[in-house]
Parts: sequence; structure tokens; C-alpha cells
Amino acid sequence: MSQFTLKILWLENNVAIAIDQIIGNRTSPLTCYFFWPRNDAWEQLKVELESKPWISERDKVDLLNKATEIITYWQQEGKKQSFTKAQDKFSDFIFTGTS
Repeated sequence: MSQFTLKILWLENNVAIAIDQIIGNRTSPLTCYFFWPRNDAWEQLKVELESKPWISERDKVDLLNKATEIITYWQQEGKKQSFTKAQDKFSDFIFTGTS
């Protein structure tokens, strides 16, 4: 079981990604939200993860790969889909959004 999860803010013109640490049955914010395409959310997540040496390289790569999946899905299909469809596709993540 992963000790981290992505929080996704699904918006009409942006998708925002944050990382939370899972502690027991709760989550604790690890990063703020980074917005795509307003900013390079993937690069900002990478920099943020690199600043946390206590996170394993494997977890960092896994989180960045998951962020890539979300951004790619949002770019290709997500802008046309409701966030509930995205939530169904990526059920391991925490979603909030509009439409």
C-alpha cells in the first residue's frame, strides 16, 4: 500500500495536482496544488519531491508517473469529461472538481 496519494482538482480549463501523505485512515497535505497547463505542474511536482529526501526514489517516480497519467488523460479526454468519469478511471486518487 502506498503511503502517498494524489489529490486532483478537475476544472474546465485546468487540472491541478497535489500530493498527500497517507497516515492511518487520514491524509496530510505534502504539497500545494500545481496547475496544468497554467504552469508546468509536472516539473513543479518533481522539484517539490526532490526537496524531500525522506521520500524514496521509487515513490517519487511512481508519483510523477501517476501525475503524467492524469495530465495526459486531462489533455486527451478529460476536458470533455466530467470529473466523476476521471474519478472512476483513477479511483486511487482524491478528486474534487466542477462539471
